[in-house]
Amino acid sequence: MIRVGVAGLGAIGLQVAAFLDATDLPLALAGVSASSPASAAAKTAGLKSAPPALEAAQLHTVADVVVEALPPEAFRPVAEATLAAGRTLVALSATQLLEHWDLVALARKSGGRIVIPTGALLALDVVRAASEGVIHSLVMKTRKPPRGLAKAPYVIEQGIDLSNLQEPLRLFAGPVRDAAQKFPANVNVAVALALAGPGVDKTQYEVWADPGVERNTHTIELDADSTRFQATIEGVPTEENPATGKVTPLSVIACLKGMVEPLKVGT
Repeated sequence: MIRVGVAGLGAIGLQVAAFLDATDLPLALAGVSASSPASAAAKTAGLKSAPPALEAAQLHTVADVVVEALPPEAFRPVAEATLAAGRTLVALSATQLLEHWDLVALARKSGGRIVIPTGALLALDVVRAASEGVIHSLVMKTRKPPRGLAKAPYVIEQGIDLSNLQEPLRLFAGPVRDAAQKFPANVNVAVALALAGPGVDKTQYEVWADPGVERNTHTIELDADSTRFQATIEGVPTEENPATGKVTPLSVIACLKGMVEPLKVGT
């Protein structure tokens, strides 16, 4: 039995907690964290059994695996505590890993592990395989409904009004590393892609606010010595948070199932 703690009970964490509460697989919901114990109790009231509510940085004391589904600024404490204890961290805030790269060394020293789920990304397996050879170029373009980017720090800092946008507006073009600093909660998929491929400095990225799309749309173009492809995925946004796709919590669930099922296909 693998004990799982869920840090954050938003659009991703609550669905993952509900799965763990109901599954017959050897996965147990060992604890959760929210903004307060009262909030955790209210959000998990519909579960069969009420999980303990702890501080996010304490989940490692009851769990073998901690799913991090928190705002970017809350990433470090839970990640550091989890990895220092030699546990597995399933990290959704991939952009924050770039800001705290020392955590990789910490995991190596403690025997911990960092797992980044596929999330809303497609073709990750192909990119990982191609990176074993030579990747000539890797480009990703993201188009989101304006409401999904309105709260991005870069948009707020630049005073960009997306409320009445009439045509697509490119907000960013450049390396993934730079995008992660400007859009810490919006480009986790790009960071995951870059880490699977040639890295965050060699992977190019564009962010568009597009009033003509209703889904979070990602297009990937890869040119390598082993393969060449272009692929597009259109994710349905969650009602709770338009910046998060419905497939993201499902990806976390698939990731957890892959830890215990006898047959695992791909990442």
